[in-house]
Amino acid sequence: MSVNSDHYDVLIEGGWIFTSKGLVKEALAVDNGIIANIGEKVSADRVIDAKNGIVMPGLINTHTHLGMTLLRGYADDFPLEQWLNEYIWPMEAKLDERAVYIGSLLGCLEMIKSGTTTFADMYIHMDGAARAVEKSGLRGLLSYGMIELGDGARAERELKTGKEFVKKWNNAANGRITTAYGPHAPNTCSPEFLTRVRECSDKDGVGIHTHLAETKTEINEMKSKYGMSPVRLLDKIGFFGPDVLAAHCVWLSEGDIKILNKNDVKVAHNPTSNMKLGSGIAPVPELMKDGITVALGTDGCASNNDLDMFREMKTTALLHKVHKLDPTMISARDALNMATINGAIALGINAGELAVGRKADIIIVDTNKPHLTPKHDMVSHLVYCAKGSDVSTCIVDGKILMENYELTMLNESKIMADAEKVTRDLMNKVEKGQTRVI
Repeated sequence: MSVNSDHYDVLIEGGWIFTSKGLVKEALAVDNGIIANIGEKVSADRVIDAKNGIVMPGLINTHTHLGMTLLRGYADDFPLEQWLNEYIWPMEAKLDERAVYIGSLLGCLEMIKSGTTTFADMYIHMDGAARAVEKSGLRGLLSYGMIELGDGARAERELKTGKEFVKKWNNAANGRITTAYGPHAPNTCSPEFLTRVRECSDKDGVGIHTHLAETKTEINEMKSKYGMSPVRLLDKIGFFGPDVLAAHCVWLSEGDIKILNKNDVKVAHNPTSNMKLGSGIAPVPELMKDGITVALGTDGCASNNDLDMFREMKTTALLHKVHKLDPTMISARDALNMATINGAIALGINAGELAVGRKADIIIVDTNKPHLTPKHDMVSHLVYCAKGSDVSTCIVDGKILMENYELTMLNESKIMADAEKVTRDLMNKVEKGQTRVI
């Protein structure tokens, strides 16, 4: 299998290539940012020795708030409303673009070192996040998180900021950065505002990234205000479509699931965050049975508290087994697909599997580890045993971001020092009990 050429940019050899047909002991060649050859004997400018490694698609994190790395470990184990009102929102009110840039760089660093090659982000001061993605070499679907609260003047400001961000950054960084509209949630954005977002999305040809049915409180609030669930409300106003990425989707009825399926909405499952905040357990087996694309996300570091997608895969598989009291629920293969090909489908990118013509977003997992020995079933090992720290090499768009545990694009010690400093500065500005500036 190859794209016509006899010389390539990068050749990965000596490892096991994880393809849709299983593991094969063959070489893989990359050219012009795509996988150009699998299995043929070729030459290349750069040769990577993948001995003892599994060469696999980079992991795809379909929901996070990258700047929240600065809030990692800050105000854990509080009820959601207290957590937001007394701690998270007061801290966020003090953030600026530089802080979000540094926090996002820290997140990019963590993702490169743990095997995530693409992520979907929704936050504030998103020019900072975009600059971090541009610098890091990662691939990102980025959106400015809009909260309107039925306020007409605020709606104009939020939509203006969202539009400007979409147009400024879409297809930037040689196409690694794409953009979407990011209305926060149906309980923080009015139906009128969400209708306008849908119109802007259609006009600009970009998707929508939102939170949906995350908590029981949200469901009760929406039913009290509108007489229906948030899913039914969004369906009624024509908001849904195959370009909508809905994070969480915890509190869904059978009817809600049918609506999501009818509209081909993509779901980002965030099991660790949902457990940590006590939000509930999303009906993932039911969503999958109905044919809905379910991908994985970590959510922000304030509610996870890391960006390790290997841990997220394991958590996903285990959570639904114990919830259903059925060990066959969410197999290792299901979890791996959610973190790779399903993520690519959800974000609309030509990645997520190792095949000729796909984007060269590739990681190598070092299997020469005690916890990955013996090697009975490597799919099982990748989900139940592997850790982000087992990733030795990370490639995005054909560019090597880390090789044999050595970073090529980012200065790890400087990023960590900058993150510590900006966090200390933020802490000095925040007084407990302050309410969010909106």
